[in-house]
Amino acid sequence: MGGGRWRRGAGQVGRSVAVWAVSTVTMLVLAGLLPDFQLQSPDGDSATTIAVTAALGAGAFGVLSAVVWPLLVRLLLLVPALVLGLLVFFLNGSLLLLALRVNPAGQAEAAPETAVIVAAVMSAVASATGAALAVRDDDAYRRRLYRLADRRRRRLPPCSSTPGTVVIQLDGVGHDVLRDAVGKGLMPTVARWLGAGPEQPPSHRLTPWRTDWSSQTGASQLGILHGSNHDVPAFRWYEKDTGEVMVSNRPSSALELQRRAAGRTGDGGLLTADGASRGNLFSGGAGELALVLSVAVRRGRGNRSRAGYFAYFSDPANAVRTLLSFVAETAREIGQSTRARLRKEHPRVSRGGLYPLIRAFATVVQRDVVVAAVVGDLLAGRTAVYADLVAYDEVAHHSGPRSRDAAKVLQRLDRSLALIEKVAEHAPRPYRIVVLSDHGQSPGETFRSRYGLTLGDLVRAGCGLPVPRRAEDTHSGAEARAAVRAALRRPVEEHGEDHRPSRRPEPVVLASGNLGLVSFPDVPHRMSHEEIDARHPALLPTLANHPGIGFLLVRSEEHGGLVLGARGARTPLDELDADPGPLAVFGPGAADAVRRTHSFPHTADIMVNSCYDPADGEVLAFEEQIGSHGGLGGAQGLPFLLSPLDCSAPAEDGEELVGAEHVHRVLRRWLREAAGEETPLAAGAAEAGERAA
Repeated sequence: MGGGRWRRGAGQVGRSVAVWAVSTVTMLVLAGLLPDFQLQSPDGDSATTIAVTAALGAGAFGVLSAVVWPLLVRLLLLVPALVLGLLVFFLNGSLLLLALRVNPAGQAEAAPETAVIVAAVMSAVASATGAALAVRDDDAYRRRLYRLADRRRRRLPPCSSTPGTVVIQLDGVGHDVLRDAVGKGLMPTVARWLGAGPEQPPSHRLTPWRTDWSSQTGASQLGILHGSNHDVPAFRWYEKDTGEVMVSNRPSSALELQRRAAGRTGDGGLLTADGASRGNLFSGGAGELALVLSVAVRRGRGNRSRAGYFAYFSDPANAVRTLLSFVAETAREIGQSTRARLRKEHPRVSRGGLYPLIRAFATVVQRDVVVAAVVGDLLAGRTAVYADLVAYDEVAHHSGPRSRDAAKVLQRLDRSLALIEKVAEHAPRPYRIVVLSDHGQSPGETFRSRYGLTLGDLVRAGCGLPVPRRAEDTHSGAEARAAVRAALRRPVEEHGEDHRPSRRPEPVVLASGNLGLVSFPDVPHRMSHEEIDARHPALLPTLANHPGIGFLLVRSEEHGGLVLGARGARTPLDELDADPGPLAVFGPGAADAVRRTHSFPHTADIMVNSCYDPADGEVLAFEEQIGSHGGLGGAQGLPFLLSPLDCSAPAEDGEELVGAEHVHRVLRRWLREAAGEETPLAAGAAEAGERAA
């Protein structure tokens, strides 16, 4: 035992000396390259004196970074995230200037702007050196995790010995995309869990589930975390009673949707018992929050979610690594989009403007901060953690769900899962790792690129209104864009989108992937088929007979609800089971999804679903996306649930998981089982008992 402690101590000293030596050499190299960075007096010094000055300066900078930096970050937690990320470098440079000032050897000095560069390079080199040494020593890595866990346990009350549950949401990854990625070797961690290797027993099961008609994060995550997504007809919709456009990724709308769900269920959410919510649209009732959009609207100090930023930026090397990865990802996106344009790939959407920065934020900053927060939750022994990683969804919208760009993102997400699994092995309690997605994505070109007009233009033409000569862009409503704006404390308003449209006779036309919503704001109630025909006789035939439209849903005074299709197809909702009409091509479950949405109070006057080609799985997005989701048709409606075999089966053999609310009930059951409150039962019996309760 004593010999082992001595060897471990010697190894730690050796690694510290190695990092110090590399930092010293780095400082000497930078002093030779940068004219405004000097390690010698104006009269000149010996090589030995300069080396001692560099060594003492590197040592002082390392000590100050370890001691002072966490205190500075804690004082700056109210600064917006991206501003803090930039401020990091100036503070890092200040620490270097201080280290040079207190250096007893020589007369080292640096210009302030040069100090920022030197500090950034030294932090990156020191971090890379330490990481490289740690990779070669698995025992050292495990010991660091144990020490971190011990420190957290001393600050927190002892956690339970029952299993905790961590749920990682891979935003937008469809069931078939995940299965194919495993088959191609892109996701070795997931493959190992599924027992894809030779003589390797599986630890998890893969189950597909079907979304509601609104196949998007707002509806799915609200249902999963809060148990109800009633009256969420789309990603964005117009509410006639308030005169407002609700947008799922607007903080004020997210907060209101969360409030409505809690009022409907009478429950705070999935994470109310010692839970943590990381990177989500909604809190799930968790007490620990980081990067949660529904609380971003709040400005009070007590309401700020600071744990994620502090845990990540308390290490200055994290900021350096993230910045370098951010720049690399931005350059990668510019290169990939340029190559796609030169090759004249089709379909293709614009990827200029701020998009390269938004993609880099989603695939680097959001991922790093959320994963770091989850690691902290595991080592703190929290009971339930739910985290959303939006990287794949953002890239697939613009590059395509099965593109090479998206495949690279899946590889990096798999490495994040491997890290979480590794940390869970050293947590103070056992953990069950559940991975799921909120929806998939369906490929296809945009409605505008195929027909030269937007859905709004088509509606205006059907109403006899003037149509602009040049169609305006319908910008993507992907979650990453809202996350960037929330991090900057900027209002989440999209170009061309009015928060409170005027109550004029002109229709309000909104898009959610391949789902369109048409509302007439001057009519206080949901208009019927008969009223729309009387007001605009050509509108419904124009929409229903357009080759890019799959079907329409309208209210009917005679039938209650009607599904309209091409060539005069009219099917009442209560007859869809016997005759699905235009819904036949959309597969099983489409009729139930449409009937459920028809019952919502805020369903639009006209619900428009684009056409769907089952031969290639393509839809036509009403937004500028070549990988889209939001309506019916193809892979967008078939996400996955990857669960440990220790959990009871999510559904009985032959039974489908249908709807986000069903997934919520399954996760609830697993949390009760982990807490010892429920003996694992057959899925059907457990669900029946919960619904009865």
